[in-house]
Amino acid sequence: MSLTREQLAQQIIDAGRFLYGRGWSPATSSNYSARLSPTEALLTVSGKHKGQLGPDDVLATDLAGNSLEPGKKPSAETLLHTQLYAWRPQIGAVLHTHSVNATVLSRLTPGDFIDFEDYELQKAFSGVSTHESRVRVPIFDNDQDIARLAAKVQPWLDAHPDCVGYLIRGHGLYTWGAQMSDALRQIEAFEFLFECELKTRSVLNR
Repeated sequence: MSLTREQLAQQIIDAGRFLYGRGWSPATSSNYSARLSPTEALLTVSGKHKGQLGPDDVLATDLAGNSLEPGKKPSAETLLHTQLYAWRPQIGAVLHTHSVNATVLSRLTPGDFIDFEDYELQKAFSGVSTHESRVRVPIFDNDQDIARLAAKVQPWLDAHPDCVGYLIRGHGLYTWGAQMSDALRQIEAFEFLFECELKTRSVLNR
C-alpha cells in the first residue's frame, strides 16, 4: 500500500530529528527524500535546519530535479537524489548526511573507494547476508557542479548494481533503501563502520 504525501513528509521530518539528534546532520546540512510516485520525489527544501523540519519544508520534484511547487527551492543536490530513483525503481528513500566520521574518513582515504570486510554489521546492508563479504564504498571528489558530480556517480552505479552507498570527499554520505527505515538502518551501519575504521587506523598509526 502506497504512503500518502503527508505520511512520506512525516517520515522525512522524523528522519531529520533522528539524524540531527545523532550529530550526523548538523544545522542546515544534509538532505533527505522519498519517492512520491514513479516519476516524482519528495525532498527537503534548501537551507532548512534538519532537526526542525515541518510539513512545509518538503517539496515535490520531477526526476530531472525540477521543483513542482512554485516558490519552493529544492536542495542544490537534488539531482543526486533523483538519479538514484531513476537508476533503480525499487529505491523508495535516499538520505544524505554530514557526519564527522564520514567527512574525516573520506578525507583521509587517498584512493577512490574504501572496503569494509569481515564486520558482522555488514549484514545490515540490503543484499548482504554474511560478514564474509566485502562492501566497497566509492569516494567521489566534491564538486559544486552537481550535474557534473552526478555524471561521475552514474557510471559507478551502472557498473556496481549492488552498491549500497557512496561518500563525497570532505562532504558526506549518500545511502538509500526500499523505504525510509531501510535507509536509516544503513546510515547507522555505515556510521558504525566509519568509526571502527577511524579507530583502527588511529591504533595502527600509534
